Amino acid sequence: MTLEELAAREAIRDVIARYNHAGDRGRLDELVRCFAEDGVMDLEGLAPLAGRAAIEAHLAGVVRELASRTQRATLRHHVSSVRIALAEADRAEAWSYFAVFTEIGLDHWGRYSDRFVRAGGEWLIALRKVRVDGAAPGSRMFGAPRKQQDA
Repeated sequence: MTLEELAAREAIRDVIARYNHAGDRGRLDELVRCFAEDGVMDLEGLAPLAGRAAIEAHLAGVVRELASRTQRATLRHHVSSVRIALAEADRAEAWSYFAVFTEIGLDHWGRYSDRFVRAGGEWLIALRKVRVDGAAPGSRMFGAPRKQQDA
């Protein structure tokens, strides 16, 4: 493996980490900058979200919904088993598993399947497929009852 390949792999791992850190902190502007301008997020069961603005708008709704379901909107993504395949000098694919913790503990888990492009020397997500494999009873993200509102 060349030094350039190692640098590309580390840069891609950094994008994956920045995406999750930004999302966990509600910094959607930082999260969408991990995508190419025309990047696509494919969430199972929804129409693909094309472009940064569509991704940010959808995730803003998710943040609002999570806040409505929790006492304290804790969200922590843990990503593991990252496998990266460099297809060309400016294209790569990556696959990884995630586990998400909320105030209940382990909330849901699944996998990412990503395509990356290098634009202007920076690796960006061209396509992220998110597949949720399971959710805990009482999941804050999937079907939990809303918290009681103050009257």
